[in-house]
Amino acid sequence: MTEQQGPGPSAGLSPLARARLDDLLQELLGRVGDVLDTQDRLRGLLDAVVGIAADLDLASVLGRIVRAACQLADARYGALGVLGSGPDRRLREFVTHGLTAEQRVAIGDLPRGHGILGVIIDSPEPLRLNTLGEHARSFGFPANHPPMSTFLGVPIRIRGTVFGNLYLTEKQSGDGFTADDEEIVVALAAAAGVVIENARLYEEAARRQRWLEAAAEITAALLGEVHRDGALKLVADRAREAAGADVAAVLLRHDRGWLRVEVTSGPLPAEVVGTKVPIAQTVIDAALSEGGPVVLDDESSLAQLGDMMFTPDDGWPQLGSLVLLPLRTAGTAAGVLVVGWTPAHQDAFRDIDLRLPGSFAEQAALALQIAQAQADRGRLAVFEDRDRIGRDLHDLVIQRLFAVGLTLESAARLTDRPEVETRVSGAVDDIDATIKDIRRTIFELSTLPTSRDLRGELGEAVAVVAPALGFSPRLHTDGPVDSAVRAELRPHLLAVVREALSNVARHARASTADVHLAVGDDVVLTVTDNGVGITEDGHRSGLANMTERAERFGGSFTATRRPDGGTAAVWRVPRRGADLPDQRDGS
Repeated sequence: MTEQQGPGPSAGLSPLARARLDDLLQELLGRVGDVLDTQDRLRGLLDAVVGIAADLDLASVLGRIVRAACQLADARYGALGVLGSGPDRRLREFVTHGLTAEQRVAIGDLPRGHGILGVIIDSPEPLRLNTLGEHARSFGFPANHPPMSTFLGVPIRIRGTVFGNLYLTEKQSGDGFTADDEEIVVALAAAAGVVIENARLYEEAARRQRWLEAAAEITAALLGEVHRDGALKLVADRAREAAGADVAAVLLRHDRGWLRVEVTSGPLPAEVVGTKVPIAQTVIDAALSEGGPVVLDDESSLAQLGDMMFTPDDGWPQLGSLVLLPLRTAGTAAGVLVVGWTPAHQDAFRDIDLRLPGSFAEQAALALQIAQAQADRGRLAVFEDRDRIGRDLHDLVIQRLFAVGLTLESAARLTDRPEVETRVSGAVDDIDATIKDIRRTIFELSTLPTSRDLRGELGEAVAVVAPALGFSPRLHTDGPVDSAVRAELRPHLLAVVREALSNVARHARASTADVHLAVGDDVVLTVTDNGVGITEDGHRSGLANMTERAERFGGSFTATRRPDGGTAAVWRVPRRGADLPDQRDGS
C-alpha cells in the first residue's frame, strides 16, 4: 500500500477560492520581502550613521557621508556641496564619490551651485528627478563630464540652517530613485547634520587650542632669549597660521602720527618692512583709540586701504578682507597686528571668531610690555654699574694719578739735571693724557649700548683716505664724543673729515696730518697738516661744501695757513641747536 498524502492548504476549495488564496499568499510574501528589505536598509542606515561618526575630522566626515548615501540609495555618483557663508550662499566646497581623479581633472572647476544644484540651494527641500535634462533649470554638463540622468537631492540642516546638500545621480537598479530612497537619504542627512555639527565644534575647539598655544609660544619667546625682532616675527607667523590668513604684519608706533611695519608674514616683499603707515584720519586711529578689532570686509570699507598704504601698489596683495587688532594693554596701544585674506580665502575669514585673535593680540601686547620692562631693568642695571665704575674712576684713579703728577712735578724742581727734568715732565704729560682718556671713558659710560661708536667711524673714515695720503693721519678726541654728538650731525661730521683729508691728499703734499675732535659746548673738528699751505687762488669747491655743512647747523668753517707751514681747517657747530629742515647727508 502506498501512504496517502494529507490534504493541501487549498484542498476542498473551489478553483476560484484557490486562486484568491494564492494571490493573498503571494502578496504576503511580497510584503514580507519588503519588510526584510526595509529592515536591511534600516540596518544599513544605522551602520552608515555609526560609520560617519567614526571620527571628528570634518573632511573625513564629509567623504564618509557621500559614500554612505551612495550605498544606501544604490547611486553610482554622489556629491556633498558645502554652502559658503557669503550673501549669495553658493557652494564653497564640493566633495564627490564615484568620480576618478582623472575625471575630476578633466571636468575642471567644480560647480558653484547653479542650474539643478542651485534649485535645492534656493529652495532647501528634497528633489527627485528621473531625467535631469527635463528640468527647467537644467543647462547641461561641462565637457568631459560623465552622463547622468536620474537625480536625488537632499539638504543637510544643522539647527535649522542649511549646511549643504547631498546630490545623488545614476540609480544603478530600477528605473530611478524611489520614495523609499528619498526617505532613507533624508534620514541620513538628518543624522549627518548632527555629526557635522560635532565635527565643526571639534574644529572650533582645535582652532581655539591653536590660538592658545600660539599665545603661550609668543609669551615664552618674548620672555626668553629670543631677539625682539624674532619674537615679533613669531607673532605675525602664528597669527597668520592660526587664522588661516594670507598675510600678517606687526606695526608699532614709530613717531607721532605714524606706525612702522616691523615684521611681516606671508607673500609680501622685503621692502614692506620699514615702511611707515599713517594713523590720522584712518581706521587705524579707531583701532588704537577704541582698543577693539576693526574689520574691513566690504567694498566701502576696503576702499580705505589706500589711505593706509595696504594696496598692491605698496607691495601688498589684493585683499578681500582685513582685520586690525590693537596691541593694547592697560595703557596706550603700542601698535596693531594686521591680518589679511585674499578674495580666494574669504571662507577662512568668515569662519574666524574675532574674540580669539583679539585675545591673542592682547596676550602678545602684554608679553611685549613685560619684555620691554625686563630690557629696561637690564639697561638700568648696566647704567647703575657704569655709574659706580665712573665714580670709582673719578674719585680714586684720577685723583691718585693727579697726586702722582703733582709729586713728580715737585720732584723735578729738586734736581739740576736737565735730562731728569725732561723725563719727569714727559711722565707728567703721559699722566695728563691718561687722565683725559679716563675722563673720556667716564663720559662714554653713559652712552646707550645700542649707540654707534663715532670714534670708530672716524677711524674708518681716516683709514679710507690713508692710501691716498701715503701715511696714516693721527686721530685725537676729547669729551663725550659718542654720547653728545647728535645723530643728525654725525654724517656731516664724517663727510667733513673725508673732504678735508682728501684736500690734503690732492693739494698739500704733506707728510703728516692730525684729526682732532673736541666736544664741549661746541663740536669742533680740526684737521691740520704740514704741507704747502692753502693758497688764495686754489680750488675751493670742497671748502664751500664744508662751509655749507657748518652753516646748515648754525656753525662756521675756516681754513687758514699755519705759521709753521701747512693748513689748519676748523669746522665748528653748536653741540645743541634747532635742526634746520633740509639736513641731508650729501656725502
